[in-house]
Amino acid sequence: MEEALKSGVHMIEADILIGSHGSHKGEPIMAHPPETDSDNTLHNWLSEVQQSDKGIKLDFKSLSAVEPAMKMLVSMKDLLTRPVWINADILPGPNESKDFLCIVTSYLPHVTLSLGWKTDELVNQTNIVYTWEMVKEMEQICQTLSQPVTFPVRAALVRPSWPQLSWLLEQSERYSLTVWTAREDLYTVEDMLYIRENVDKSRIYFDLFEPQNSELRQAVNMKFTDQI
Repeated sequence: MEEALKSGVHMIEADILIGSHGSHKGEPIMAHPPETDSDNTLHNWLSEVQQSDKGIKLDFKSLSAVEPAMKMLVSMKDLLTRPVWINADILPGPNESKDFLCIVTSYLPHVTLSLGWKTDELVNQTNIVYTWEMVKEMEQICQTLSQPVTFPVRAALVRPSWPQLSWLLEQSERYSLTVWTAREDLYTVEDMLYIRENVDKSRIYFDLFEPQNSELRQAVNMKFTDQI
């Protein structure tokens, strides 16, 4: 957290679930399964971030953490003057998607929603894509919403899924993509550059590890220089 606050990043992402034991049992904490304990609570984390100018992305790993977190955000009104994204992987799964959206929008009707698909470890990436069925199901959920929606999509899957994802973007000006990656995923900077060049830059965000993040920035700058 301290490293992120001192860095030049625009937004900080936090994974949230309900503490299952210890002094923070039943309280929203900063942890990612399989870890279920933490020395940092959501309240402490938000208090620190509140002193910076960073935007925040809250990634919920359990539905039970959503409502207490929303109450906390509403009580810390200064945080709501900066970009706030509320994230969950809502597809596939049972009816949790509707519950998640109802809770968030009842407390924060204008917040940006970050709605994604659950993905497993990409041991073999061959023929793995975001299918037409997946994007159409997501669009059916999002078309009734009024706030901005960004779709977190896995970098290794974006280029082979581009027909489906570009179609999804075309369905509403409220939609954008956030391209993220797991550390072991295989993808090329050329693929990221292709995406960057084929969608308005205001509708694409990148959440990449180094050195790919810097390589993409350099490639974008070189392309811009060549065009001049």
